[in-house]
Amino acid sequence: MINMVFTDPVSIVLSIILCLCLIRIIYDWDRNVNTNFPPGPMAVPFIGHLHLINKNEPFKNIMELSEKYGPVFTTQLGTKKYVVLCGYETLKEALVNYADEFSWRSEIPIFDEIAKGHGVLFANGENWKVMRRFTLSTLRDFGMGKQYLEEKINKENDSLIQKIESFSGQPFENTMTMNAAVANIIVSILLDHRYDYEDPVFLRLMEIIHEIMKLLGHPMIILYNAYPSLFRWIPGVHKTIKKNMNEYHNFIRETFAIQREQLDANDQRNLIDVFLVKQEEEKLHGKYFSNENLVHLVSDLFAAGMETTSTTLRWGFLIMMKYSEIQKNVQNEIEKVIGSAQPQMKHRKKMPYTDAVIHEIQRFGSIAVITSPREISHDVVLKGYFLPKGTNVLLMLASALKDKDYFEKPDEFYPQHFLDSEGNFVKNNAFIPFSAGRRACVGENFAKMEIFLFFTRLLQKFTFQLPPGVSDVDFSPALGLTRGPKPYFMCAVPRF
Repeated sequence: MINMVFTDPVSIVLSIILCLCLIRIIYDWDRNVNTNFPPGPMAVPFIGHLHLINKNEPFKNIMELSEKYGPVFTTQLGTKKYVVLCGYETLKEALVNYADEFSWRSEIPIFDEIAKGHGVLFANGENWKVMRRFTLSTLRDFGMGKQYLEEKINKENDSLIQKIESFSGQPFENTMTMNAAVANIIVSILLDHRYDYEDPVFLRLMEIIHEIMKLLGHPMIILYNAYPSLFRWIPGVHKTIKKNMNEYHNFIRETFAIQREQLDANDQRNLIDVFLVKQEEEKLHGKYFSNENLVHLVSDLFAAGMETTSTTLRWGFLIMMKYSEIQKNVQNEIEKVIGSAQPQMKHRKKMPYTDAVIHEIQRFGSIAVITSPREISHDVVLKGYFLPKGTNVLLMLASALKDKDYFEKPDEFYPQHFLDSEGNFVKNNAFIPFSAGRRACVGENFAKMEIFLFFTRLLQKFTFQLPPGVSDVDFSPALGLTRGPKPYFMCAVPRF
């Protein structure tokens, strides 16, 4: 009789339907144990809302659910539920008012398998606190926010200008050129070194990082994170990422092994030297300044220090080609305030229009669509909803930068978002491209200085134009962990 039941097609279909219904009932019961939990759309069993993932902008459709369910709602990726937070006020309440409760990073299989809790981006607890304090203090010691770093950037600007001039106004694709210039700044702090733009080792490093960042935004990685035990043993982009990360980490290990041999505690030249001295100091009883923490810390800083700033600048040049009148206005202000001298950070306060344009580039580009997911460490009541300890949270950073309550034209490039009626620069509270709270970007001041000095110096020297035969720009983003423009060609025409 049992065999008859399981071989009868009708019985099989009815059994499957019954199982799905039971799963649905169990899921709904679990979701509504606390009736004050945020609402959300009905999820497909086992799949959740993965069918909403957009291959070009993975979390765009998820974020748009806030239009129906409000700034706090529930979604499900695979079998894992998340509370999604949208809009500046909601993000501020979570990240600032409940800074401690929202500082614990949620489990993300691909990152946990690579970093294993080391470094600063994907660490938690005391290890994260120690690495973050070390990073902030060391970056300050090596010039973050100081004239020393300003001079480094301006010197690198000289090399970048030479490289751009070598194209003689002809079209070129700018990704690796901008990556190289920006990467050399963080390399100078990490290694006390500078690479030539054509150095094969440097080119390989940038190629690895660029491919990793691109593949980490692939929809297959979202599936991998949803079902790691299913995908772990089969071929896919996760295998390529891990292979590239191994090559990247081996380079870092070889580098600090060489520096260890040359280490002079009385002459600490770079961040790796400082770390190695700390390692010697805690050798007897310490556990934080380990080789693996060093590998992943350098890896985190190099990738983050290159990718986000370079991507912001590439958005900037693309936007300037689209809006030639805005580009001209920036150049006029540069001529008025700086002339032919080297731009310096002291000029920024005298350049409200340029400052507004840079802010709007960051807002419009929305490089970081989402912060790393969080796991709430204590019960929280947020916007009237009860979020118990252990709740996983997705913080949609881009939703603050596109918040209609703070930005008049959120979907347009509009520098007036940061200007008053008299042309003075005005701050906008919802401008949080570097996130906020305990896990705000450690290199925020570092990045701000780079973006201003690179952007103004290049617009001082060149006018950026579309290549002959190209009539418009494409603002649709490329695939990647960060939201960057698709590769494009541009012409940099010398101004003098």
